[in-house]
Amino acid sequence: MSRIFEALRRADLEREAGQEPELNPVAEPPEMVEFLNPSSVLGDVRIDNIAKHAWTPSADAIPCLQERGVVVEQFRGLRTRLAQARHEAPIKTVLISSGMPSEGKSFVALNLAISLARDGTNRVLLIDGDLRCPTLHESLGAPNKLGLSEYLAGTVDWIEITQQFKDQEINGHPVANAISNLTFIPSGASSDKSSELVSNGRMRDLIASLSQYFDWIVIDSPPVLAITDAIELARIADAVLLVAREARTPLEVAQRAQAAFQQSRILGFVLNGAKRIHRKRSYYYSSYYSSYYGATDPSSRRNRPKKERNKG
Repeated sequence: MSRIFEALRRADLEREAGQEPELNPVAEPPEMVEFLNPSSVLGDVRIDNIAKHAWTPSADAIPCLQERGVVVEQFRGLRTRLAQARHEAPIKTVLISSGMPSEGKSFVALNLAISLARDGTNRVLLIDGDLRCPTLHESLGAPNKLGLSEYLAGTVDWIEITQQFKDQEINGHPVANAISNLTFIPSGASSDKSSELVSNGRMRDLIASLSQYFDWIVIDSPPVLAITDAIELARIADAVLLVAREARTPLEVAQRAQAAFQQSRILGFVLNGAKRIHRKRSYYYSSYYSSYYGATDPSSRRNRPKKERNKG
């Protein structure tokens, strides 16, 4: 990529000087190295200077903190599938999204990041990109005074919003092995201007700069049918992983969510809340979808069961 860039740059300079461009450009000169290095956003601060905090993770929200269990094995399987997908095309930054709220995208993003981190060889960066309704910091028991919102607004640097787990024991059980390789960027203050923030270019710079230090970057995004933030974040990610919830997500919603990411590489769907025993499905949109995100979708009322419509 750098050779192509240098060839184009050399051709432009030679055109300005009235010269014919060279047909066989040489490799990039040393003076270009600093310009091409994405670490310019990082400045002189080293990645190992990230602040450590005494997180208090929720065992209910993060079952992957356990050594074994059904959920642990399911996420190990998902981790393996992601590793296999890397053989088809390079993947490092994965966006986790869903069609509507309450489908479990944040649960999947958090536990997938934990599962990747406890592999032992992966350095994982987890980013809460849901600037309207962040929840990851609550599940991790991590501070959220400053976060992605403040960085995108240009009021803080990346080192001020990035944090890691401070080795300790929680409720008598060590969890350091599970999250010692996890780095976290919380959302920061909720913002009703999130769409403008995620599209101003600073998010792309952040990912480009930090990606050289991590093996995986997992971004939790808002529901794609609620607001446009997820589409903007998907432009930065290498791939998108969608979440649907059994007995809750209508097929139409899943199809619309998939169509919304048609310009992105979709890895597939994670079926959350699946039960072995088949139950009668009752599909409805949560009021959270229209009230919190400020989205108005006529189909949200049309798709609710008659009993739910009468209540609303």
